[in-house]
Amino acid sequence: MIPQHLEERITRLHFVEKWTVGTIALQLGVHHSTVKRVLHDKGIPVAASGRPTLVEPYLPFIHDTLAQYPSLPASRLHAMVAERGYPGSASHFRRLVSTLRPRKPAEAFQRLTTLPGEEAQMDWGSFGSHVVGSATRRLSAFVMVLSWSRKPFVHFFYDQRMGAFLEGHARAFDALGGVPKRVLYDNLKSAVLERRDDAIRFNPDLLELAAYYRYEPRPVAVYRGNEKGRVERTIRYLRTSFMTARTWTDIDDLNRQVALWCRREAGNRTHHEQPELTVNEAWTLEKPKLLALPNDAYPAYEEATVRIGKTPYARFDRNDYSVPHDRVRRSLEVRATSERVRLFDGPDCVAEHTRTFDKGAQVENPAHLEALRLQKREARQARGMDRLRHEAPSSQALLQGAAERGHNLGSAVAGLCRLLDTWHAKALESAIAEAIAADRLHVAAVRQILEQRAQSDGQPPPLPIPLPDDDRVRDLHVQAHDLQGYDQEVSP
Repeated sequence: MIPQHLEERITRLHFVEKWTVGTIALQLGVHHSTVKRVLHDKGIPVAASGRPTLVEPYLPFIHDTLAQYPSLPASRLHAMVAERGYPGSASHFRRLVSTLRPRKPAEAFQRLTTLPGEEAQMDWGSFGSHVVGSATRRLSAFVMVLSWSRKPFVHFFYDQRMGAFLEGHARAFDALGGVPKRVLYDNLKSAVLERRDDAIRFNPDLLELAAYYRYEPRPVAVYRGNEKGRVERTIRYLRTSFMTARTWTDIDDLNRQVALWCRREAGNRTHHEQPELTVNEAWTLEKPKLLALPNDAYPAYEEATVRIGKTPYARFDRNDYSVPHDRVRRSLEVRATSERVRLFDGPDCVAEHTRTFDKGAQVENPAHLEALRLQKREARQARGMDRLRHEAPSSQALLQGAAERGHNLGSAVAGLCRLLDTWHAKALESAIAEAIAADRLHVAAVRQILEQRAQSDGQPPPLPIPLPDDDRVRDLHVQAHDLQGYDQEVSP
């Protein structure tokens, strides 16, 4: 590339002063191919010199070949010309072909203007990735711009899925104070599922959203990004004016900062087409022209169906959320926004949590875990009482008396079960009967009676057998058998 003033001098010297290419190149200190390129770009025919060039006999063949194959590489064209006798070098021929190759005419674009309240433009902007705990999330900006006032709305999400797409619209319309009559989109999957020329199959979720807010969704033509140039320029402005050297703690902090930026820096800019107005002032004039917002907020959320396994947790977006223990082995519906995760069993909301974008995290409601713990404890108590009823029937009278005196029934059942594991059924039944007869209705009295009997018999108290902390083992009942027959001699 050469400076513009040098291009103008080359053009003037050749067209006005009638200097040849060689003279211009010598006097201005540039290569002759540069002079030819400038004259070719300006559409000025180069005057032929008195001496014929090496390529001149081959020019008709070169022109015909380039007309048929405009993108043919210069190296291949040189080989074709060399086969026909051209003696020049490949590098010189390449520079020559660059001046002869037909150029595609530049396309002109019409400036698009809109009326107040008529149009908004929407697009996603990608801003790299961000680490959240153990996860790496893609950071994306939902950007919507009112076409007339240039008022922007920006909200950051950790994905570009349909839930974020719908939520972004609801937040944008609320922040802009109304709904434009149409919104322009690129041909992204959230808006367009299939397109053949002008035949468009919209995403049904987008059509539902548009019907709720009563606006027209309109995808731009393929390869016509200029039709939504306002949002494209806003994303570029967002990168340079907001995100450069920006520090933030989490996505909520980032969204607070960008909302302030939309009101101040982006809103106080001079309007592009009306310099006497700022963007905020133009937005104030445009706001009454927007469609009114519905009375109720749009239910913008991401939906998914999850299967609850043996443990009371629902896996969604790489994290686990607790549910009531009575919902295990069932399918629940997840409705998630960028802030909350709610789980439904039919029409009933059975759990609600703050959403996390970590990976492998467990988000728990203490009430869910406490209910499970109580249910497990009651189940263990019921199983323990059932076991005592079969092994030591007198225990029922002891437990009833202990409950009437205000003792903890669960502790009493657990204590008697431990004594049953240590001393076995017969000894425990006898000790319980003695304790009842002495009106000592507590577990400590039964333990004392068992230990006194062992001491009087000259036997050490048996050691308790440690059992693993597993209900399947602790609640396992083994029927005791009479082993006296094994001690008798078998007669021959």
